[in-house]
Amino acid sequence: MLKLIRTTALTGAMILTAGAALAEYPGKPIEVIVGFSAGGGTDVMARTAAPFIEKYLGDGASLVVKNVPGASGQIGVTEVAEADPDGYTIGTFNLPGMMARTIDREAGYDRDSFTYLANVVNDPNVIVTAKGSGFDTLDKLIAAAKKDPGAVTVGMSSLGGDDHFALIKLEGLTEAEFTIVPFKGSAPARTALMGGHVAMGILNISEVASFQDELNVLGVATEERSDFAPDLPTLKEQGVDLVNGSMRGFVAPAGLPDDVSAKLDGAFEQMANDPEFLAAMKATANPVEIVTGDEFKQLTSELYDLANGVWQETPWN
Repeated sequence: MLKLIRTTALTGAMILTAGAALAEYPGKPIEVIVGFSAGGGTDVMARTAAPFIEKYLGDGASLVVKNVPGASGQIGVTEVAEADPDGYTIGTFNLPGMMARTIDREAGYDRDSFTYLANVVNDPNVIVTAKGSGFDTLDKLIAAAKKDPGAVTVGMSSLGGDDHFALIKLEGLTEAEFTIVPFKGSAPARTALMGGHVAMGILNISEVASFQDELNVLGVATEERSDFAPDLPTLKEQGVDLVNGSMRGFVAPAGLPDDVSAKLDGAFEQMANDPEFLAAMKATANPVEIVTGDEFKQLTSELYDLANGVWQETPWN
């Protein structure tokens, strides 16, 4: 009888401990690794979303953003993949760029290295030029690149990312040839463009929305005009059938405990319908498109296949 009482008490204590563990997460600050420089589109998305993730995690949750730029985002996302799967390290995840990193070079992660939390943004590409470049229309830009192949320099945040794919598609559609100048993020690429160090840039709409007076924004790579820039013509309207953009979200290391994963998923799902969050994202020209869990993982696989196809079609492969 005494043994039964002890066993029952021990079982009850284990149940209470498990319940307490769930209730206590997060019991310390959560580090959010951003694989790009501060001020770029990914960094802005992460810092805008962080207070709302904290809000819906509750329990005094605190998110601390850590910028780990380099290797087109690969250094940061590899650090996430290799972190302990305890819920205290999550990171930003860009598509198709992060999957392209596994195609064009050796990577320390693959599609199965992550717990897929949520995609948050689908940010279309824009073609922009420096004010002093003389390229104030898409036609002038393409004509110059065709007349003198390689003379027009293009600033972008990375090789193998969405902006690089957009350029590959642009060259294929127009038979123009450009020279790529990669940077460690969109913010330094934009700064170089505004300083006249490169003639053209392929960025995302969120990254140029506040700088339209300082740049020539020639077109957006969407099917229809963006709500964030309704006066900006699409590239399709101008005869270039180019639709492309960057998806940005959050992942954690593979093997995240189910209870922790469920709590994080719940926070993202509630955030998706928060009017203050949607207003904050609109203010930074970040088009929200939240996809969570298995649907996000499936989207990653589909974009990996697309990235692989585009990469294999490039002239140097």
